[in-house]
Amino acid sequence: MALFAVYLGWVGMDHEAAGRVSEQILDAISEAVIADRTVLRTTLTAVLARGHVLLEDVPGTGKTLTARSFATALGLSFQRIQFTPDLLPADITGSNIYNENSGAFEFSRGPVFANVVLADEINRAPPKTQAALLEAMGEKQVTVDGDTYPLPEPFFVIATQNPVEQEGTFGLPEAQRDRFMIKTSLGYPSVDGERTMLDRRADRDARTPSVGSVIDPDRVLELQDVPEQVAADPRLRDYIIRLGRQTRRDDRVEVGISPRGIQRLFEASRARAAVAGRSFVVPDDIKEMVAPVFVHRLVLRADASVRNITPRDVIDDTVDTVEVPAVAGSTEPAGQQPRPSDG
Repeated sequence: MALFAVYLGWVGMDHEAAGRVSEQILDAISEAVIADRTVLRTTLTAVLARGHVLLEDVPGTGKTLTARSFATALGLSFQRIQFTPDLLPADITGSNIYNENSGAFEFSRGPVFANVVLADEINRAPPKTQAALLEAMGEKQVTVDGDTYPLPEPFFVIATQNPVEQEGTFGLPEAQRDRFMIKTSLGYPSVDGERTMLDRRADRDARTPSVGSVIDPDRVLELQDVPEQVAADPRLRDYIIRLGRQTRRDDRVEVGISPRGIQRLFEASRARAAVAGRSFVVPDDIKEMVAPVFVHRLVLRADASVRNITPRDVIDDTVDTVEVPAVAGSTEPAGQQPRPSDG
Protein backbone atom coordinates (compact mmCIF):
# COMPACT_ATOMS: atom_id res chain seq x y z
CA MET A 1 0.00 0.00 0.00
CA ALA A 2 2.65 2.49 1.09
CA LEU A 3 0.08 5.24 1.39
CA PHE A 4 2.48 7.35 3.44
CA ALA A 5 4.02 8.56 0.17
CA VAL A 6 0.94 10.73 -0.31
CA TYR A 7 1.74 12.63 2.86
CA LEU A 8 5.43 13.30 2.38
CA GLY A 9 4.69 16.94 1.59
CA TRP A 10 3.12 17.60 4.97
CA VAL A 11 4.77 19.79 7.57
CA GLY A 12 3.37 18.42 10.79
CA MET A 13 -0.15 17.02 11.00
CA ASP A 14 -3.45 18.59 12.00
CA HIS A 15 -6.47 16.89 13.56
CA GLU A 16 -8.27 16.37 10.24
CA ALA A 17 -5.24 14.68 8.69
CA ALA A 18 -4.84 12.59 11.87
CA GLY A 19 -8.43 11.43 11.52
CA ARG A 20 -7.96 10.44 7.86
CA VAL A 21 -4.73 8.58 8.55
CA SER A 22 -6.26 6.84 11.60
CA GLU A 23 -9.12 5.53 9.47
CA GLN A 24 -6.66 4.29 6.83
CA ILE A 25 -4.63 2.51 9.52
CA LEU A 26 -7.75 0.85 10.94
CA ASP A 27 -8.94 -0.12 7.45
CA ALA A 28 -5.57 -1.72 6.68
CA ILE A 29 -5.48 -3.68 9.94
CA SER A 30 -9.10 -4.79 9.55
CA GLU A 31 -8.17 -6.41 6.22
CA ALA A 32 -6.06 -8.98 8.08
CA VAL A 33 -7.37 -8.98 11.66
CA ILE A 34 -10.89 -10.24 12.32
CA ALA A 35 -11.80 -8.25 15.40
CA ASP A 36 -14.24 -5.63 16.62
CA ARG A 37 -13.22 -2.28 15.13
CA THR A 38 -13.87 -0.59 18.49
CA VAL A 39 -11.09 -2.67 20.08
CA LEU A 40 -8.70 -1.83 17.25
CA ARG A 41 -9.61 1.86 17.60
CA THR A 42 -8.98 1.71 21.35
CA THR A 43 -5.54 0.22 20.72
CA LEU A 44 -4.74 2.90 18.14
CA THR A 45 -5.88 5.52 20.65
CA ALA A 46 -3.26 4.22 23.08
CA VAL A 47 -0.62 4.54 20.36
CA LEU A 48 -1.53 8.21 19.80
CA ALA A 49 -1.53 8.81 23.56
CA ARG A 50 1.96 7.26 23.88
CA GLY A 51 0.56 4.57 26.17
CA HIS A 52 0.85 0.81 26.44
CA VAL A 53 -1.90 -1.83 26.16
CA LEU A 54 -2.69 -4.87 28.28
CA LEU A 55 -4.71 -7.47 26.35
CA GLU A 56 -6.45 -10.03 28.54
CA ASP A 57 -7.72 -12.81 26.32
CA VAL A 58 -7.89 -16.56 25.91
CA PRO A 59 -5.48 -18.16 23.41
CA GLY A 60 -6.40 -18.16 19.73
CA THR A 61 -8.12 -14.78 19.47
CA GLY A 62 -5.46 -13.15 17.28
CA LYS A 63 -3.37 -11.16 19.77
CA THR A 64 -0.05 -11.78 18.00
CA LEU A 65 -1.52 -11.02 14.58
CA THR A 66 -3.03 -7.80 15.92
CA ALA A 67 0.24 -6.58 17.41
CA ARG A 68 2.21 -7.48 14.29
CA SER A 69 -0.41 -5.82 12.05
CA PHE A 70 -0.21 -2.58 14.01
CA ALA A 71 3.57 -2.58 13.64
CA THR A 72 3.37 -3.19 9.89
CA ALA A 73 0.66 -0.59 9.26
CA LEU A 74 2.66 1.99 11.21
CA GLY A 75 5.92 1.11 9.45
CA LEU A 76 7.52 0.11 12.77
CA SER A 77 9.87 -2.67 13.84
CA PHE A 78 8.33 -5.56 15.78
CA GLN A 79 9.54 -8.07 18.36
CA ARG A 80 7.65 -10.81 20.19
CA ILE A 81 8.83 -11.97 23.61
CA GLN A 82 7.37 -15.19 24.96
CA PHE A 83 7.32 -14.85 28.75
CA THR A 84 8.11 -18.07 30.61
CA PRO A 85 9.03 -18.91 34.23
CA ASP A 86 12.74 -19.21 33.33
CA LEU A 87 12.95 -15.93 31.37
CA LEU A 88 15.63 -13.61 32.79
CA PRO A 89 15.70 -9.79 32.75
CA ALA A 90 18.75 -9.91 30.46
CA ASP A 91 16.71 -11.95 27.97
CA ILE A 92 14.57 -8.83 27.53
CA THR A 93 16.97 -5.91 27.90
CA GLY A 94 20.15 -7.48 26.53
CA SER A 95 23.53 -7.98 28.17
CA ASN A 96 27.25 -7.25 27.84
CA ILE A 97 29.10 -9.95 25.91
CA TYR A 98 32.87 -10.34 25.76
CA ASN A 99 34.34 -9.79 22.30
CA GLU A 100 37.56 -11.81 21.93
CA ASN A 101 38.70 -9.78 18.93
CA SER A 102 38.50 -6.41 20.68
CA GLY A 103 39.21 -7.72 24.16
CA ALA A 104 36.28 -5.75 25.58
CA PHE A 105 32.68 -6.24 26.57
CA GLU A 106 30.08 -5.06 24.06
CA PHE A 107 26.40 -4.53 24.67
CA SER A 108 24.13 -6.93 22.79
CA ARG A 109 20.65 -5.44 22.51
CA GLY A 110 17.69 -7.52 23.63
CA PRO A 111 14.32 -7.83 21.91
CA VAL A 112 12.93 -4.83 23.82
CA PHE A 113 14.81 -2.62 21.34
CA ALA A 114 11.94 -2.44 18.86
CA ASN A 115 9.17 0.04 18.19
CA VAL A 116 6.39 -2.43 18.93
CA VAL A 117 7.01 -5.17 21.51
CA LEU A 118 4.54 -7.99 22.12
CA ALA A 119 5.01 -9.34 25.66
CA ASP A 120 3.14 -12.62 25.29
CA GLU A 121 1.70 -14.07 28.52
CA ILE A 122 3.49 -11.54 30.70
CA ASN A 123 2.08 -13.08 33.87
CA ARG A 124 4.04 -16.31 33.26
CA ALA A 125 7.38 -14.67 34.05
CA PRO A 126 8.57 -14.00 37.62
CA PRO A 127 8.18 -10.47 39.05
CA LYS A 128 11.85 -9.53 38.53
CA THR A 129 11.57 -10.24 34.81
CA GLN A 130 8.23 -8.46 34.55
CA ALA A 131 9.81 -5.44 36.24
CA ALA A 132 12.58 -5.31 33.62
CA LEU A 133 10.02 -4.73 30.88
CA LEU A 134 7.83 -2.43 32.94
CA GLU A 135 10.81 -0.25 33.81
CA ALA A 136 11.61 0.06 30.12
CA MET A 137 7.98 1.02 29.49
CA GLY A 138 8.08 3.77 32.08
CA GLU A 139 11.55 5.18 31.42
CA LYS A 140 11.85 4.46 27.66
CA GLN A 141 15.37 3.21 28.37
CA VAL A 142 17.23 0.26 29.89
CA THR A 143 20.22 0.24 32.20
CA VAL A 144 22.73 -2.61 32.04
CA ASP A 145 25.83 -2.67 34.26
CA GLY A 146 25.49 1.04 34.95
CA ASP A 147 25.17 2.09 31.30
CA THR A 148 21.89 3.52 29.99
CA TYR A 149 20.59 2.80 26.50
CA PRO A 150 17.60 4.70 25.05
CA LEU A 151 14.83 2.71 23.40
CA PRO A 152 13.71 3.57 19.86
CA GLU A 153 10.98 6.14 19.27
CA PRO A 154 8.14 5.51 19.08
CA PHE A 155 8.03 2.69 21.65
CA PHE A 156 4.85 0.77 22.31
CA VAL A 157 4.19 -2.43 24.31
CA ILE A 158 1.25 -4.78 23.91
CA ALA A 159 1.26 -7.29 26.78
CA THR A 160 -1.08 -10.27 26.94
CA GLN A 161 -2.28 -12.48 29.75
CA ASN A 162 -4.66 -15.42 29.92
CA PRO A 163 -7.60 -14.73 32.28
CA VAL A 164 -8.49 -18.42 32.63
CA GLU A 165 -5.31 -20.39 33.24
CA GLN A 166 -3.75 -19.14 36.49
CA GLU A 167 -1.57 -22.10 37.55
CA GLY A 168 2.12 -21.22 37.43
CA THR A 169 1.50 -17.53 36.82
CA PHE A 170 2.62 -14.37 38.62
CA GLY A 171 -0.12 -11.76 38.66
CA LEU A 172 0.85 -8.18 37.92
CA PRO A 173 0.80 -6.03 41.08
CA GLU A 174 -1.31 -2.89 41.05
CA ALA A 175 1.71 -0.60 40.63
CA GLN A 176 2.81 -2.53 37.55
CA ARG A 177 -0.68 -2.68 36.02
CA ASP A 178 -0.73 1.10 36.33
CA ARG A 179 2.06 1.29 33.71
CA PHE A 180 -0.49 0.24 31.10
CA MET A 181 -2.65 3.11 29.88
CA ILE A 182 -5.35 0.78 28.59
CA LYS A 183 -6.62 -2.70 29.27
CA THR A 184 -8.89 -4.29 26.69
CA SER A 185 -9.83 -7.60 25.11
CA LEU A 186 -10.20 -8.73 21.50
CA GLY A 187 -12.92 -11.18 22.42
CA TYR A 188 -14.33 -13.79 20.08
CA PRO A 189 -15.14 -12.73 16.52
CA SER A 190 -18.71 -12.52 15.30
CA VAL A 191 -20.39 -15.37 13.43
CA ASP A 192 -19.55 -13.65 10.14
CA GLY A 193 -15.98 -13.17 11.31
CA GLU A 194 -15.52 -16.84 12.13
CA ARG A 195 -17.06 -17.77 8.79
CA THR A 196 -14.54 -15.50 7.06
CA MET A 197 -11.73 -17.30 8.90
CA LEU A 198 -12.99 -20.68 7.69
CA ASP A 199 -13.43 -19.43 4.12
CA ARG A 200 -9.84 -18.18 4.11
CA ARG A 201 -8.64 -21.51 5.46
CA ALA A 202 -10.67 -23.52 2.95
CA ASP A 203 -9.42 -21.64 -0.10
CA ARG A 204 -5.73 -22.56 -0.12
CA ASP A 205 -5.12 -20.89 -3.50
CA ALA A 206 -6.41 -17.48 -2.33
CA ARG A 207 -3.82 -15.14 -0.91
CA THR A 208 -4.42 -14.36 2.76
CA PRO A 209 -4.99 -10.61 3.23
CA SER A 210 -1.91 -8.86 4.59
CA VAL A 211 -1.29 -5.44 6.07
CA GLY A 212 0.71 -2.88 4.15
CA SER A 213 2.56 0.14 5.51
CA VAL A 214 0.24 3.13 5.80
CA ILE A 215 2.72 5.65 7.26
CA ASP A 216 6.37 5.69 8.23
CA PRO A 217 7.85 6.07 11.76
CA ASP A 218 8.38 9.83 11.43
CA ARG A 219 4.69 10.28 10.65
CA VAL A 220 3.79 8.15 13.67
CA LEU A 221 5.65 10.65 15.86
CA GLU A 222 3.72 13.47 14.20
CA LEU A 223 0.49 11.56 14.77
CA GLN A 224 1.36 11.30 18.46
CA ASP A 225 1.81 15.08 18.64
CA VAL A 226 -1.75 15.79 17.47
CA PRO A 227 -3.54 15.00 20.80
CA GLU A 228 -1.44 17.69 22.49
CA GLN A 229 -3.31 20.25 20.36
CA VAL A 230 -6.77 18.86 21.17
CA ALA A 231 -8.84 21.15 23.40
CA ALA A 232 -10.93 19.95 26.34
CA ASP A 233 -13.61 22.19 27.80
CA PRO A 234 -13.06 22.92 31.55
CA ARG A 235 -16.43 21.27 32.28
CA LEU A 236 -15.20 18.07 30.67
CA ARG A 237 -11.99 18.22 32.69
CA ASP A 238 -14.11 18.50 35.83
CA TYR A 239 -16.17 15.54 34.58
CA ILE A 240 -13.03 13.40 34.26
CA ILE A 241 -11.99 14.34 37.80
CA ARG A 242 -15.44 13.53 39.20
CA LEU A 243 -15.39 10.10 37.53
CA GLY A 244 -12.08 9.27 39.19
CA ARG A 245 -13.09 10.60 42.61
CA GLN A 246 -16.41 8.77 42.52
CA THR A 247 -14.58 5.41 42.43
CA ARG A 248 -12.84 6.32 45.71
CA ARG A 249 -16.20 6.82 47.40
CA ASP A 250 -17.62 3.49 46.28
CA ASP A 251 -17.93 1.14 49.29
CA ARG A 252 -17.10 -1.83 47.05
CA VAL A 253 -13.68 -0.39 46.22
CA GLU A 254 -10.54 -0.79 48.32
CA VAL A 255 -8.32 1.41 46.13
CA GLY A 256 -9.94 3.82 43.70
CA ILE A 257 -8.52 5.69 40.73
CA SER A 258 -5.35 7.64 41.49
CA PRO A 259 -4.52 11.12 40.18
CA ARG A 260 -2.31 9.39 37.58
CA GLY A 261 -5.29 7.35 36.40
CA ILE A 262 -7.34 10.55 36.04
CA GLN A 263 -4.54 12.07 33.98
CA ARG A 264 -4.40 8.97 31.77
CA LEU A 265 -8.12 9.27 31.05
CA PHE A 266 -7.60 12.90 30.06
CA GLU A 267 -4.78 11.89 27.69
CA ALA A 268 -6.73 8.97 26.23
CA SER A 269 -9.81 11.16 25.67
CA ARG A 270 -7.80 13.72 23.73
CA ALA A 271 -6.19 10.94 21.67
CA ARG A 272 -9.64 9.46 20.97
CA ALA A 273 -10.76 12.85 19.64
CA ALA A 274 -7.68 12.97 17.40
CA VAL A 275 -8.45 9.50 16.02
CA ALA A 276 -11.93 10.81 15.18
CA GLY A 277 -10.41 13.81 13.38
CA ARG A 278 -11.64 16.38 15.90
CA SER A 279 -9.77 19.25 17.54
CA PHE A 280 -11.84 19.06 20.72
CA VAL A 281 -13.03 16.43 23.21
CA VAL A 282 -16.71 15.51 23.50
CA PRO A 283 -18.33 13.55 26.36
CA ASP A 284 -18.53 10.39 24.24
CA ASP A 285 -14.72 10.34 23.98
CA ILE A 286 -14.48 10.16 27.76
CA LYS A 287 -17.28 7.62 28.12
CA GLU A 288 -15.68 5.35 25.48
CA MET A 289 -12.25 5.44 27.15
CA VAL A 290 -13.20 5.41 30.85
CA ALA A 291 -13.51 1.61 31.14
CA PRO A 292 -10.30 0.71 29.24
CA VAL A 293 -8.35 3.27 31.31
CA PHE A 294 -9.91 2.68 34.74
CA VAL A 295 -10.83 -1.00 34.93
CA HIS A 296 -7.38 -2.45 35.68
CA ARG A 297 -6.57 0.28 38.21
CA LEU A 298 -9.38 -0.56 40.62
CA VAL A 299 -8.81 -2.81 43.63
CA LEU A 300 -12.07 -4.17 45.02
CA ARG A 301 -12.79 -5.14 48.61
CA ALA A 302 -12.67 -8.84 49.46
CA ASP A 303 -16.43 -9.11 49.89
CA ALA A 304 -17.03 -7.68 46.42
CA SER A 305 -15.76 -10.82 44.69
CA VAL A 306 -17.97 -12.92 46.95
CA ARG A 307 -20.92 -10.93 45.63
CA ASN A 308 -19.68 -11.48 42.03
CA ILE A 309 -18.99 -7.76 41.57
CA THR A 310 -16.37 -6.91 38.94
CA PRO A 311 -14.37 -3.73 38.34
CA ARG A 312 -16.39 -3.21 35.15
CA ASP A 313 -19.59 -3.17 37.25
CA VAL A 314 -18.13 -0.38 39.37
CA ILE A 315 -17.08 1.61 36.28
CA ASP A 316 -20.53 1.25 34.70
CA ASP A 317 -22.20 2.41 37.91
CA THR A 318 -19.77 5.32 38.14
CA VAL A 319 -20.59 6.49 34.62
CA ASP A 320 -24.32 6.20 35.39
CA THR A 321 -23.93 8.14 38.67
CA VAL A 322 -21.79 11.09 37.57
CA GLU A 323 -23.72 13.70 35.61
CA VAL A 324 -22.45 14.38 32.09
CA PRO A 325 -21.94 18.11 31.41
CA ALA A 326 -23.77 19.65 28.49
CA VAL A 327 -20.94 20.58 26.12
CA ALA A 328 -21.53 20.92 22.38
CA GLY A 329 -17.89 21.64 21.45
CA SER A 330 -14.76 23.32 22.72
CA THR A 331 -12.64 26.24 21.72
CA GLU A 332 -10.66 26.40 24.96
CA PRO A 333 -6.86 26.39 24.71
CA ALA A 334 -5.46 22.86 24.99
CA GLY A 335 -2.96 23.88 27.63
CA GLN A 336 -5.48 25.25 30.18
CA GLN A 337 -5.30 23.46 33.50
CA PRO A 338 -8.32 21.53 34.83
CA ARG A 339 -10.23 22.93 37.77
CA PRO A 340 -10.55 20.50 40.71
CA SER A 341 -14.12 19.61 41.62
CA ASP A 342 -15.72 17.27 44.12
CA GLY A 343 -19.12 17.47 42.46
